[in-house]
Amino acid sequence: MDSSIVRRIGIRRALSLFNRDSDAHNSSIDNVNTNRVQPVAEGLTDARLGHVVRLLSDNATLVISGTRIAEELGTSRSEVWRAVQHLRELGVRITGHPAEGYQLESVADLLLPGIIGPLVSGTMFAPRIRHYFRIGSTNVAAMEAAAKGEPEGSVLFAEQQTAGRGRGGNSWESAPSDGIYCSVILRPQLSPADALLLSLIAGIAVAEAVEQTTGLHPDLRWPNDVLIEERKFCGILTEMNAEATRVRYVVVGIGINVNQPSFSAELEPIATSLCIASGREWSRVQVTAALLKSLDAWYRRLSDGTADSRSAIFRKFEERSSFARSRLVHVDEEGGYEGVTEGLDNRGFLLVRTDRGLRTVLSGGVRAANAQGR
Repeated sequence: MDSSIVRRIGIRRALSLFNRDSDAHNSSIDNVNTNRVQPVAEGLTDARLGHVVRLLSDNATLVISGTRIAEELGTSRSEVWRAVQHLRELGVRITGHPAEGYQLESVADLLLPGIIGPLVSGTMFAPRIRHYFRIGSTNVAAMEAAAKGEPEGSVLFAEQQTAGRGRGGNSWESAPSDGIYCSVILRPQLSPADALLLSLIAGIAVAEAVEQTTGLHPDLRWPNDVLIEERKFCGILTEMNAEATRVRYVVVGIGINVNQPSFSAELEPIATSLCIASGREWSRVQVTAALLKSLDAWYRRLSDGTADSRSAIFRKFEERSSFARSRLVHVDEEGGYEGVTEGLDNRGFLLVRTDRGLRTVLSGGVRAANAQGR
């Protein structure tokens, strides 16, 4: 029997985002015919769509002829027309037609490799960005890709997920192009017992990116939820394939609500977005670039393998979390109990002082004691 084990750490969902249990996202990586622009279906985005957007973005004040775009892409004008029509169907505002040329009406806020890559140059992620306009689940696709040898630093983005996986069999669908839905493949030199560190640095990276780009001040709820004013806008799902003493690969799924204008009556009390919290929309591209830069920096620090690096991670998490210390919380494990948090132990697990003594929280379900259901 194969000795490998697949575990889910991070104890919550991930790309799901709300305590209703809805996790990461993703589906299998499909083969793509790069000779033709693909229909709007699940599968890897035709690179030519990204090239068209990039060319128009770089010449935003000009009308670019279909002939020039065709020459740049090494294709025909009819294929350019199909690509432009496809992009319009996906919400990209492009004016013009084949006889006059094309112009981008506004900068496209799409998480395409040609747009994100240059913004994160120098990081481990820059050369390995995959994009899907629609996919089942990015975490599923990333786990399958990692099993086939996809290198560390590969990151998968989706504009929409149709089969996001939630805990307890629940499902969650991402609003098209309103949020950031991504999964990162890592191959850390860690034991399975230390894999929780990856959820912690992902949360730190999200908080830093959001603060840097929006000025908002996110709160980290151990181990992998990110909140604004007690409502969740981001979740992290970390999955790994490991042997008893060695991690083979890890997929970190991150879902961020960016520009959702509202939520259902059921979710409204517990969910938010950067748009709702600030009263304005934000560039997903800018938030994504800041996220990947911060995650790259913290992962490199973790990879140092020193005690100082780990201590720095724990300190930073506690600094950014109102839940880490002196917070009365309810823990949904072992029948449920309440206590006051006393920081993280030397593995990153949450310590809670109860009337029966100090307890270590090994799996999620931590919330403010007076916030039932959140």
